[in-house]
Amino acid sequence: MLPTWWLRAAFARRLSDMYGAEVPAYTTLLQVSVQVNDEVIGRDGDAGRLGGIERVTAERHGAIRVGTPREMRQVAQIFAALGMRPVGFYDLREAAASSVPVVSTAFRPIDAEELERNPFRVFTSMLTTADRRFFDADLQARLESFLGRRELFPPELLDLAARAEREQGLDERSAERFLTLAVAAFELSPEPVDRAWYTELERISAVAADIGGVASTHINHLTPRVLDIDELYRRMGERGITMIDRIQGPPRWNGPDVLLRQTSFRALAEGRRFREPDGSITQGALRVRFGEVEARGIALTRAGRALYDELTGEPAEVWEERFPRTEGQLAVQQRAFFRYEQRGDRPRDGRTPPDDLAGLLDGHWVNARPIVYEDFLPKSAAGIFQSNLSDEGTRNAAALGTHYDQQWLSGVLERPVHDPFDLYAAQQDSSLRQAREALGLPKDRP
Repeated sequence: MLPTWWLRAAFARRLSDMYGAEVPAYTTLLQVSVQVNDEVIGRDGDAGRLGGIERVTAERHGAIRVGTPREMRQVAQIFAALGMRPVGFYDLREAAASSVPVVSTAFRPIDAEELERNPFRVFTSMLTTADRRFFDADLQARLESFLGRRELFPPELLDLAARAEREQGLDERSAERFLTLAVAAFELSPEPVDRAWYTELERISAVAADIGGVASTHINHLTPRVLDIDELYRRMGERGITMIDRIQGPPRWNGPDVLLRQTSFRALAEGRRFREPDGSITQGALRVRFGEVEARGIALTRAGRALYDELTGEPAEVWEERFPRTEGQLAVQQRAFFRYEQRGDRPRDGRTPPDDLAGLLDGHWVNARPIVYEDFLPKSAAGIFQSNLSDEGTRNAAALGTHYDQQWLSGVLERPVHDPFDLYAAQQDSSLRQAREALGLPKDRP
């Protein structure tokens, strides 16, 4: 049996190879990422603090878009076969100034051991067809009818995925078939696009057209991880690759790397065939896919995230005044998540270890290793989407938006949508209990 983590790693590699063949600029992005990472590791011995070079080099996140709850459930089944669970709920309708009528989640491993084996993630968005700010009743009916007729994933793929989840892996022959079908499901289809239908949706939202204007889905972008995103941004420009206007997320500042910084090259014009209203087939182009790159930092607690949200958009000088300047301050102020472990060189002079975290850290009784942020930022994701749109689309601001939330999404998926804060807290709390027990302290502070 080939276990789910092996299937996940193999799928990520094959998807990367496929996307590189379809979007050559992505291959350039990978090459520059590897160069930058090698240089950072070479000059900074502590660069692996947020993930070793092997993990960082292999790390990817993908993005796909689907149209209906049924398609979302099917995607969840495919990713469950890879040991990936839905984590977080993101409403990009509110995060974007332009028309981005989707809600999203991220499918990823949730256990620390599985993340170390392969931390592949897929940011998955679903069209909000019932939202009257974007779709009137007539267009909603026609759009849902169109989406209801298409089949994104063949039954054989879904059957294999269900078996892989149930049995925690597949035999070699079944695994090969599963991977072949899964990668093919996310290739760009050569089928002609109905120009009139696509154009009608595009007037509302280019994202809506990309999801509901075609009879298939595709990988929208695939994202490597880099250890110095500012340097990568500069080098991609030197190679003649047009990047979006800025790096999304926290500023570069003289302090710990936190959360997530992202940027991308602009969506490229890709040749597509179109079916015209008279039935003829013509050649044209669409700009829907782009190459994204990310730099990951430390996961923040709810308190840390609240401070981050307050400082969003502020320059580095303000960050240096108001945000904790060291990992130690982040830990003691409970602004970020860490994995704690008893130090092998702890004091041996008969002193009793203190009961508080600050004392344990200051007295060198425990080490604090940062927990990497594995998730996404709604405003950054929306900023990437928005930066790659040729038109902002339209929305009816007078209409009421349809309510979607994490509980609703759990019902759609028929699976729990995990809260990322809870996952990080569980890792941190477990490690701290173990460290305290090893020091002879009560596992839990009174």
